[in-house]
Amino acid sequence: MSDNPVVLVERDGSGIVTVTLDRPDTKNSVPRAGWIELAEVFGDIAGRADDRVVVLTGAGGDFCSGSDLRGGDSADSPRRAMRIVNAALLAVRDLPQPTIAAVSGVAAGGGFNLALACDLAVAEETARFSQIFARRGLSVDFGGTWFLTHMLGLHRAKELAFFGRMLPAADVHALGLLNKVVPEGEALAQAYEWARELLALAPLALSQTKEMLNLAASGSFHDSVLREAAAQNINGTTEDTREAIRAFLEKRDPVFRNR
Repeated sequence: MSDNPVVLVERDGSGIVTVTLDRPDTKNSVPRAGWIELAEVFGDIAGRADDRVVVLTGAGGDFCSGSDLRGGDSADSPRRAMRIVNAALLAVRDLPQPTIAAVSGVAAGGGFNLALACDLAVAEETARFSQIFARRGLSVDFGGTWFLTHMLGLHRAKELAFFGRMLPAADVHALGLLNKVVPEGEALAQAYEWARELLALAPLALSQTKEMLNLAASGSFHDSVLREAAAQNINGTTEDTREAIRAFLEKRDPVFRNR
C-alpha cells in the first residue's frame, strides 16, 4: 500500500466490508497507484472467509470521477497503464463476495463503469453519470464496452459512449443500469440494508450464483445449465446447505459458517 492510501477499508465485525475511495478533493479520481491499491484491496478480500459482503462508495459526496488525468508516470506506456487499470477491474468483477455500489454525486468514466462492475448499484437521486471518455479524447474503458452492450444493447450503448452526456440517476435507472434510486444522503444506508439481507444467505451458494450469472451473460444456454448442475453438486457437500435444509425443516433461521 502507498503512504497516502486512496482506498479505505472498514470492517464492522458482521461480515460487511466498506471500501471507500478517499480523494474527495478530486471527486475521488483514481491515480495509477490507486488502481494498484484497489486491486490489492479486492484481492485481499477475495481470500478472506470472514468478509461476506462488500459495499463500495466514495468520500466527500462523490462516487468516482474516473482515472486521474493529471500528471501520471511518464515511464508507463499506455498498454502498461491499462494492464494496471484492468487488474483492478477484474479484481472487482471476479470477487467471490457480492458487491454493492452506493453512488452519490459524480460517477464518470471509469467511475461509472466501476459502479456497473458491482453486482448491485444504488444511487441517490442527485447523482450524475457519464461515459465521459469521448469528451476527453479517449475511448471507453474499465469494461464499459462490455457492460453497456450487454446491459443496454448496441444502439443505446453507442449513444451513451459517443456523446458522453451527463445523465441524472433517474435516467440511468430507467435504462436498467441501477437497481434503485433513493433520496439524497440515503445510498449508503440502502446499501447496508441490502448487505445485511445478503449476510443471511449461504455464502458459498451465493458466490456460485454470482459466478454463474456473470458467465451466463456471455455463454450458451447449454453451458449455463451444466454449470448449474455442477454448482448444485458442490452445494450438496457443504455444511451450509445441510444447515439450510435442517433449519427449513425445523422452522428456524439458519446459521451459516461459510463452509
